[in-house]
Amino acid sequence: MKLLRQFGIIIGIFLIGEILNKLCHIPVPGNILGMLILFVLLSLNIIKVETIKEVSDFLLSHLAFFFIPPGVALISSLDTLSNIWISFLFIVILTTIIVMSVTGLTVQKVMKRGRK
Repeated sequence: MKLLRQFGIIIGIFLIGEILNKLCHIPVPGNILGMLILFVLLSLNIIKVETIKEVSDFLLSHLAFFFIPPGVALISSLDTLSNIWISFLFIVILTTIIVMSVTGLTVQKVMKRGRK
């Protein structure tokens, strides 16, 4: 029952993000809004980390499974991508470099703050 409650909390926050997206026409996806809401609730200690820890750990440990549907969608649309594969490849490489750089810089800043 504990795991069901934890999963319900996470799904509930996700649904709140989706509802906000539909009602307010915010140009941010509902799942991102849900993650921001969860972040704020965790930061303000409205929801304790222990409240959702087991389900969160499970979802993170099985994160690779969530990439299967987008991968299948890419494979099924290879005929469309064949016309723009050079542009697509360039965008994938560029965004990967940007994400890795920003992540590295963020980790360095957080580590410096942690030492102080």
